[in-house]
Formats: sequence, structure tokens, C-alpha cells
Amino acid sequence: MRTSGSGAVGRGRGVGLGLALVSAVAFGGSGVAAKPLIEAGLDPLHVVWLRVTGAALVMLPLAVRHRALVRRRPALLAGFGLLAVAGVQASYFAAISRIPVGVALLVEYLAPALVLGWVRFVQRRPVTRAAALGVVLAVGGLACVVEVWSGIGFDTWGLLLALAAACCQVGYFVLSDQGSDAGDAAPDPLGVIAYGLLAGSLVLTVVARPWRMDWSVLAGTAHMDGTPVAAWLLLGWLVLVATVVAYVTGVLSVRRLSPQVAGVVACLEAVIATVLAWVLLGEHLSAPQIVGGAVVLMGAFIAQSSAPAKGSAEPVARGPEKDVAARRTAA
Repeated sequence: MRTSGSGAVGRGRGVGLGLALVSAVAFGGSGVAAKPLIEAGLDPLHVVWLRVTGAALVMLPLAVRHRALVRRRPALLAGFGLLAVAGVQASYFAAISRIPVGVALLVEYLAPALVLGWVRFVQRRPVTRAAALGVVLAVGGLACVVEVWSGIGFDTWGLLLALAAACCQVGYFVLSDQGSDAGDAAPDPLGVIAYGLLAGSLVLTVVARPWRMDWSVLAGTAHMDGTPVAAWLLLGWLVLVATVVAYVTGVLSVRRLSPQVAGVVACLEAVIATVLAWVLLGEHLSAPQIVGGAVVLMGAFIAQSSAPAKGSAEPVARGPEKDVAARRTAA
């Protein structure tokens, strides 16, 4: 019985890691598809509105199926729509209209380290010294990414928008985990995503005012580092892959893992987006920025992997001594 249970847990964790990886790849491709549309003449908020509204329409049948969620968990749905959908996407797309995709993603991926702030100061659970070291590394790496020694060479508003996206992404990880320990009473993740997209679309409709959008851009072509690409094709990728697939696999991975572990895997999104922007958009980073980006990801990984486990009152200790003690206790 014990062996069977361990195998099931292992399989569930493996599925969760696979879903988190798919989500990171899907999210990572959003910037390289959105930036050509923005450069073709669409406002960043209009691109976000098209992305979220298109995904909401795709997920509409699931929203109808899980309509009871509106009565049972209205705060969760509203929060997911406002932060995890509208907040993250609007801030990120506005940021990449001012600064390179790779830089925006590296700033946004301070979020896995910021999750520790939620754990420590909101949930009031202790964190390890390794976790604190991870946060320090992430901040130091960010300083290299933005090249603070040159007086912040990038657009200040662009950096602030990327930081806002990081803060909203903390909400994405935390809200995705809500109810995961409630068993059969847990809100269905697909229903949460569907209504989150609908709520985000409503918010963005008020903010973006899509009736002012230049719809003719979607009938033309955009350019990826000089290569013409049909605008509708880029939009289709944004809606179906970078939104529907990304959110579904991302939320399901958090449910099977935890916000901390899923946040570690999600750090790969920054690497994927940076590489894609380098290859497809010709956005090259300097050597200090590449080193700083690696330090940001390493710091986020250390911070998240050192976070206390869900339900634990003490920091998670790492190392062979802890493993031996655990085996003795089990025996």
C-alpha cells in the first residue's frame, strides 16, 4: 500500500512538472508574437484585449458548465481575472512596447522570489536562509540586467511595468493554488480559468476601449526581424497557445505541485522568451545582462526550492542529514 501510494505521488508530480514545462514554453512564446503586432500599429492594451477576449470565447463552454462557481467563489474568480489575467498581461505587453522582451521577462520573473514574501509576511511561515540568499541573488542579478551602473539604460516606465507584471504574477501563483487542499470541494481549475478570462476581458474592455482599435492591422502583415508574418496567425498563436494552453497547463501544474515548485519551473519561461526574442526578433542582450539573467533565475530557483512545504510550520531543511532524519522518523 505504501509503495503504491508513493508511486502515485511520484506519477502525479511527474505529470505536474510536465504541465509546468508546457506552460512555460507556451507563455514564453507570447512576447515574440505580440511585439510584431504592437510594432505594426496596435496599441499594447488592444493586443492584450484581443488575446484575453479570444481565449475567453474559446473557454466559454467551460464557463457555462461551471457556472456554479460564480456563486460559490466570486472573490477567487474576480481576483484571478484582475491579477492573473488582466494585470499580468496588460503590464507585460505595455512593458515590451518600451523595453526588450528578454529584459521584461527577467524583471517579471522576480515573481518566484516575491512569492516568498507572501509566504513569510502574509502566511507568516518562516523561510530558510537559503531562501533569503535566493532573493538577494535575484535582486543582484536584476541590477545587472538593467545595468544600473549606466544609470538604468532602459525606459524607466518599461521597467516599472515589468515589475508590476511580477507583482501580478505572484497573484497568479497564489490564486492558482486556492482550494487545492479542499479535496472534492476544490473549485474546478478549468472553471476558474474560464471565468478568470471572462473577468479579465470585461476589465480590459473598459480600460482598452477596443472600439478605437485599428482593426485593419489584423488583415495585414507584421514583421519579425524583417520577415513578414500574417497578423492573424500571430494572433491565433497568442490566443490558442500562449493563453488557453498556457493558463490551463499552468494552473493544473500548480494544483499538482505547489506555487513554490511551479514557480521554479516557470522560470524557464524567461529563458525561452529571451532565446526566442534573440532568434526571431533580433533582440540581443549584452554579456552582463546574460550573466545577470542567469543570476536572477538561479536566485529564484534557490528561493523557491528552499520555501517551506505547504502546511509546514518550519522552514524546509535541505541535505542528507534531513533525509536521514526523515527516514528514521518514518521507520
